Amino acid sequence: MPERAVRADDARWLAAAARLAARGRPLSRPNPAVGCLVVRDGIVVGRGWTRAGGRPHAEAVALAEAGEAARGASVYVTLEPCAHRAGRGPACSDLLVEARPARVVVGQRDPDERTRGRGIERLGAAGIAVALHDCPASRASLAGYLVQAERGRPHVTLKLATSLDGAIATAGGESRWITGPAARAHVHSRRAMADAILVGGGTWRADAPRLDVRLPGLEARSPRRLVLSRSIAAPGVETLPAPAAIAGLEAVQYLYVEGGAGAAAAFLAADLVDRIELYRAPIVIGGGAGAIGDIGLSSLAAAHGRWRLAERRQLGSDTFEAYRRQGQGQPQDGD
Repeated sequence: MPERAVRADDARWLAAAARLAARGRPLSRPNPAVGCLVVRDGIVVGRGWTRAGGRPHAEAVALAEAGEAARGASVYVTLEPCAHRAGRGPACSDLLVEARPARVVVGQRDPDERTRGRGIERLGAAGIAVALHDCPASRASLAGYLVQAERGRPHVTLKLATSLDGAIATAGGESRWITGPAARAHVHSRRAMADAILVGGGTWRADAPRLDVRLPGLEARSPRRLVLSRSIAAPGVETLPAPAAIAGLEAVQYLYVEGGAGAAAAFLAADLVDRIELYRAPIVIGGGAGAIGDIGLSSLAAAHGRWRLAERRQLGSDTFEAYRRQGQGQPQDGD
């Protein structure tokens, strides 16, 4: 059984491992992006994150870097070490048993039936102390993987860029550019963290957006391009007939929904949005196109208590706010 005592620095090291895991997202697909630190006498002697294509796993990378220093050390890993052996590499729980650390601290239990509980049991049976914590930072870093396991669909982020009065375009349809260059660069960094990006059919027909990543050095991280439509056909673009169809997307843990008002409303009405990222420019348009269409809300009471502010920052003259979906058992956002 894993120990229940929480040591003073466990949360700090797990949070650091969770930040490290972000380096693996989204290229680790179809595997989750996991982070691992090997710590000896308060010094990091090994670090790793899940590499492109899912292998090697974070633990394998960190233990290889640590070498003999892993013996008697503490290992911090955001997800329970895998217990199943595969043709692409050994089970991480076996690697840890061989490395003989004194203690392994796990941020989240793995929901995968092949590992759930078994990785921890294997370590305990080998005489290694194991601590399992419900670590918010680890859970947030694994949001796409956990939502996929718990809800059978990707983690969905809805991005909105509006004026102060909530418009995404003028009455005549002009929308370039509402926000400034710093906000637009931030959007591209968010695209680079997604497996797929989606716009509505109206946005595709009106703007033919590139939906790529145009930050130097990150161009290769441009996500798969999706359009919410039953009729559009274009090279390099996949179509989805309805928001519920995201459940059928393969190797997609993180979906970034970027526009327009119809697509935003469709995903919100279907209760498929986990995180809202709002970029707000200090301009007033007046009479412009609204950011979100009708979502079938029957009363204001039903709108309250649904979203909680998770992040706020200034991007040049624009304001960025991220809101996390509230709800029983809802995985936290992935950022």
